[in-house]
Amino acid sequence: MNATIAARWSETGWARYFVPALFGVTLLVLWEGIVRGFAVPQVILPAPSQIAMRFAASTGVLWIDFRQTILKGALSGYVMGCAAAFVMAVLVDRSAFLERGLMPVGNFLAALPIVGIAPIFVMWFGFDWQSKAAVVIVTVFFPVLVNMVAGLKATDPLQRDLMRTYSASYLQTLIKMRLPAVLPFLFNGLKIATTLALIGAIVAEFFGSPTRGMGFRISTAVGQLDMALVWSEITVAALAGTGFYGLIALAEKVLTFWHPSQRG
Repeated sequence: MNATIAARWSETGWARYFVPALFGVTLLVLWEGIVRGFAVPQVILPAPSQIAMRFAASTGVLWIDFRQTILKGALSGYVMGCAAAFVMAVLVDRSAFLERGLMPVGNFLAALPIVGIAPIFVMWFGFDWQSKAAVVIVTVFFPVLVNMVAGLKATDPLQRDLMRTYSASYLQTLIKMRLPAVLPFLFNGLKIATTLALIGAIVAEFFGSPTRGMGFRISTAVGQLDMALVWSEITVAALAGTGFYGLIALAEKVLTFWHPSQRG
C-alpha cells in the first residue's frame, strides 16, 4: 500500500519539482551551516549568503559577462557548429567516400583538448568573442555530427524501399521520412552540445579576452581572492546551462512527442 502511494506521489507533476527544490534548499542550508559553524575563511569557501550579496551587488558586471560569453561566444558558436554538423551529416549520408574520410578526422578533432586549441584560435581570430565561437564550433560539431549520422542510418530499409517504389527523390525521402526519424538522435546531440558550448566558451577566455567575459572575470577574481564573485559567475553559468538545456529538452518534447522516450 505504501509503495503504491509513493509511486503515485512520485508521478505527480508538482513532485517532480518539489523534490529537487527541497534537496537544493537542504544542500544550501548545510553549506551555510558548515561554513558558519567551522568559520571557514571566505577565500576558501564563501557562504551562500555571501555569494548572494556579492551577486546582487554585481548584477551589472555579471550581465556584461553573460552577454559576452554566453550570448556572443557560446550561443553563436553553438548555432554555427550544430548547423554545420547537420549539413555535413546529410552530405556524409549521401557519400560513402566522404563518410570514410571525414569520420576519422572528426574523431581526431573531438579528441583535441580545449586548452590546446583555444590559444591557437585566439591567435587566429583575435581576443574578442569570435575566437571563443570558433572553439565552441569545434567542440560541438562532432557530437552532433555523430548523432545525426547514426539517426540517418536508423531508418528501416523496408521504409526506404517503400519510398523508392513511390519514386520519391532523396530530398522527399529526407524530409518526409528520415528527418522525423532522426530527431531523437539529433536532440541527443544538441543536449550534449549545450554543456560543451558553455565549457568551451568559458575555458577559451582564460587564454585571451577583452576586459569582460565569464572566464576573464573568474581568472581575475581568483587573483584578487574575491571568491564570492567567482561563485557568482559560476552561478550564472550554471543557471544559463540549465536554462539552455531545458529549452532544448522542451523543444525535443514538443517535436518528438510520438517517440517512446517521451511517453509518460
